[in-house]
Amino acid sequence: MKKEKITCLIVDDEPLARSALRMALEESGQVEIAAECANGFETVESVRKHRPDVLFLDIQMPRLNGFDVLELLGEEAPPVVFVTAYDDYAVRAFEAHAFDYLLKPVQPERLRKTLQRFRQHSAAFRADRQLLSELQRDDQPLQRLLVREGSRVHIIPVEKISHIEAQGDYVQIHTAETSFLKHEKLTALETRLDSRRFVRVHRSYLLNLSYLRKIETITKDSRRALLSEGQIIPISRSGYQRLKEVLDK
Repeated sequence: MKKEKITCLIVDDEPLARSALRMALEESGQVEIAAECANGFETVESVRKHRPDVLFLDIQMPRLNGFDVLELLGEEAPPVVFVTAYDDYAVRAFEAHAFDYLLKPVQPERLRKTLQRFRQHSAAFRADRQLLSELQRDDQPLQRLLVREGSRVHIIPVEKISHIEAQGDYVQIHTAETSFLKHEKLTALETRLDSRRFVRVHRSYLLNLSYLRKIETITKDSRRALLSEGQIIPISRSGYQRLKEVLDK
């Protein structure tokens, strides 16, 4: 049997914006609001708790923006309707890639069409992970990495990372104090980091040059990196060439 109402979460750091959207959704008569969230941290936990049909998600929020939230949710992310005050490149990209969006202030007729499209084609609202990656990158290297551990979210500045190790479909992010496991492949992460700082010294390792203390030769084609925090990681022949190219600049 088809559900009578669509369950949703409202996410916006501005109380007035949440209130306006809540009123518009309630007036539509098609939606049951499971919860309202004021920030990205609340959203990650609330999605896991309520399992909504759709997420009405603000883009511009402090600390964790809308893209950060979707990255942390991963495959748990429900279909998303972005809510934004800016009709810019991001909105045009959503439109071209079957995202949907609402401009603030939300117009009831536009919202009605969104809900109608959702009922008919909810699969089309699934986030395009490749597009999200492109939008997040915005031609600027990452300044931080986000890691989710249960209900906790860790925000790791890249300058704190000594090296990153491949673990299949995951990466182990190492800092001086601890390490974190993140669901992302090393090759994908490499493209989002500053290549002047992070060098692929081995098929399984990215090295932050700020932590390199010494390079030791083991055999003709085998070397290893000694890091300032005492860690040791292997350097392949091709990795050594990449390392030399960056260090010689």
